Amino acid sequence: MTPPKDKEQKVDAPDESLSETRLSRFRFSKKKDMPGGLWLKCESCSQMIYRKELEEAGRVCPSCGFHFTLPGRERIQLLADPDSFAEHFAEITGLDRLSFTDKIPYGEKLIQTAKRTGQNEALIAGTAAIEGRPVVLAILDFSFMGGSMGEVVGEKFSLACDLARAKGLPLVCFTSSGGARMHEGALSLMQMAKTCSALQSLHDAGGMSICVLTHPTTGGVTASFATVCDLTLAEPGALIGFAGPRVIAATLKQELPAGFQRAEFLIEKGMLDAIVERSALRATLAKLLDYAPMARGVALAPTTATGSPDAKGVAPAWSATQAEVLSSRRPIAPKTPRKA
Repeated sequence: MTPPKDKEQKVDAPDESLSETRLSRFRFSKKKDMPGGLWLKCESCSQMIYRKELEEAGRVCPSCGFHFTLPGRERIQLLADPDSFAEHFAEITGLDRLSFTDKIPYGEKLIQTAKRTGQNEALIAGTAAIEGRPVVLAILDFSFMGGSMGEVVGEKFSLACDLARAKGLPLVCFTSSGGARMHEGALSLMQMAKTCSALQSLHDAGGMSICVLTHPTTGGVTASFATVCDLTLAEPGALIGFAGPRVIAATLKQELPAGFQRAEFLIEKGMLDAIVERSALRATLAKLLDYAPMARGVALAPTTATGSPDAKGVAPAWSATQAEVLSSRRPIAPKTPRKA
């Protein structure tokens, strides 16, 4: 006997719903297996961006042009000529002189950060070429403890200035930093004067220095070497200041103007020489470097010194250029005794 048609439909219905349920479970499980980190949200326009597309664009948002913070090694790849970068002073490591402990001891944090980033400190220094123009590079990497400046950063920047003076090369530095490193207390604040003094020595010898402020540049870095170079450039939309805008607004108890502490706001106040997009930065720097003394055939003023050996009479072997750098430093004038 053949069953009625309506009963056949009732029998088939549960099979269709069951297949749909299985299909939905399959889709859900496949979605869970998708790897994370493929998409990023723009800090400026909130647009979702495919990570690979962002990296190919030099970490610039394709929708609004916002310039993301660029890691130091990627900055070198975009800026320097292929195979022209030679790192110097990479072996210098920090010390936990104050035995500072937050969630973990500062010394242990330095070791963990070095393993994660593949470098010993926040500043990367060395020689390179930009469209054939030889330079000394000093680049702060925000991925290493927020690009904060401690003893090693201050020393490496000073050595980069000495290297530029010894070789007669212009100095090009990039900043991306939260300021002085709190883990080192007053020792980190001393680097503000130290780096400015090193730049002054380069300037007195007739050298040239260019600093490019990138997002973000704040605190003691802004208040020291970042804003006292011969030329001060910035990337579009970069946050540049000393204290944060919320702290300033709370202190002044008034609303801050639109775009406060952004590069576009600061250039109107005369704090910047130019705002240059990342895609045009390499060509712009090459043009500016043509005005450097070495490019015009002008030698830097010679300096005489005997070097600064350690207690055993041997200069620390930080790099192959250490002896050359130390020999270029000016001797410290002897102190005159006070009259009784």
